[in-house]
Amino acid sequence: MNLPKTFKELKSSNYKERTVQAELAWNLSTKIKNKETLFPKIHGYEDTVVPSLVNAILSGHNIVMLGEKGQAKSRIMRSLTSLLDEFIPIIKGTEIPESPFAPITAKGKKIITEQKDDTEISWLHREERYGERLAPGAKIGDIIGDLDPSRIVNGEALSSEGAIHFGLLPRMNRGIFAVNEMPDLDYLVQVSLFNILEEADIQIRGIPVRFPLDVMVCFTANPDDYSRSGKIISQLKDRIGSEIRTHYPKTRSIGLEITKQEIDLPISTPEVVMPEFVEDIIEEFTIQARSSHLVNQKSGVSARLSIANYEVVLSSARKRALVFGEEKAIARLTDIGNIFASCSGKIELDPYRDEAISEYQVVIKLLDQATRIVFEEYFSPKKYSSNFSEIAKQIYALGKLEISEQMPKESYKEILKQVPALWDLLHEKSYDKDEALSVTVIEFILEGLATTGKLARRRLGEISTFKTVDAY
Repeated sequence: MNLPKTFKELKSSNYKERTVQAELAWNLSTKIKNKETLFPKIHGYEDTVVPSLVNAILSGHNIVMLGEKGQAKSRIMRSLTSLLDEFIPIIKGTEIPESPFAPITAKGKKIITEQKDDTEISWLHREERYGERLAPGAKIGDIIGDLDPSRIVNGEALSSEGAIHFGLLPRMNRGIFAVNEMPDLDYLVQVSLFNILEEADIQIRGIPVRFPLDVMVCFTANPDDYSRSGKIISQLKDRIGSEIRTHYPKTRSIGLEITKQEIDLPISTPEVVMPEFVEDIIEEFTIQARSSHLVNQKSGVSARLSIANYEVVLSSARKRALVFGEEKAIARLTDIGNIFASCSGKIELDPYRDEAISEYQVVIKLLDQATRIVFEEYFSPKKYSSNFSEIAKQIYALGKLEISEQMPKESYKEILKQVPALWDLLHEKSYDKDEALSVTVIEFILEGLATTGKLARRRLGEISTFKTVDAY
């Protein structure tokens, strides 16, 4: 691009400089006028979070995003860069980004004073104007800055600005600086931050440095930690313009939209088809975890649970296709049985639960709840009660029925011969037209009947054995 290369060329181009808050507000206003999507990869917040965020940006506020893990807080903060100008001019050769119209460091002022209109200009892209720091372990030197011994050894005076190595926040001048897990910030860092937010006054080891920093500051925090007395000093809270509350998806369909958007697998062959009811069970599992008394709700259940489970089910189906040399696979209910590994670490059990209940048992319980809910949506108990009873009778006459993750499709034809009532349900729903899909639906019916109490099920490794509960 033919951008001005000197300060003289910049002034001749009639470039109008704006503060970061003004950039965000004006560019957001333009998007709203043009009816553009404001945050393309953020779903389910259109009527809740986004309106509050828009008000905060138009007000020029620093913000804190309050929410539990996996509620897109960091993604929202990072997406704010799309509201910045694509490029801005800065003085070339300074340690932190400085406007040639208003330099703030001694070095920047010296360059402008000595070189005047011949000052070289470089252009900073919007993606370079965002910095993020995780609060745990962050020190003043990391965020604000500290004395650099090597500069003092090289002749810089101990009390001079030139002896300072600037932290991440000053280096995000003319941009956006974000802090994740705000309540874990050291008190001294909190004091430094509220001083910067209000007075733009930095002190490093007794060296008085006054910088009018042009930066938007964002924070994230868990609501319980944020509101807990003594975690955050009141002066810092007082200087944050807006508190914006996030939440988990309100509906299963929104959750699935987020999950499928985030799927990222290293390979894509053989192709895997994911039936709708399998997707529904995966997402419903997460929904059930978010309301279960067995799960620590203060910790929350991240969207990463659905994403990881979805990826494992895809991979399990793909593995089966590779084993049988198939070009296309379809996910089965037995594939969902592999999600324990992807659930571990993402579900924190309630500390006051019965200690005899293990994490594995909680996962199985939640999975059964999700399967039952989805099964009853697809096969209404009132409508198909007689079909269910007929299936149970035929399995009782058979003694038992076994299925496993690695069973070939041909084995399910034998199951249909032994339990023809299954075929009646497949035909009723037109699932019998696709052989691969009918295999998945057979498993869905068997698992659904087990979760509704019509059948008894026993899992041993990858083999599930079904028997009839009642005697006929």
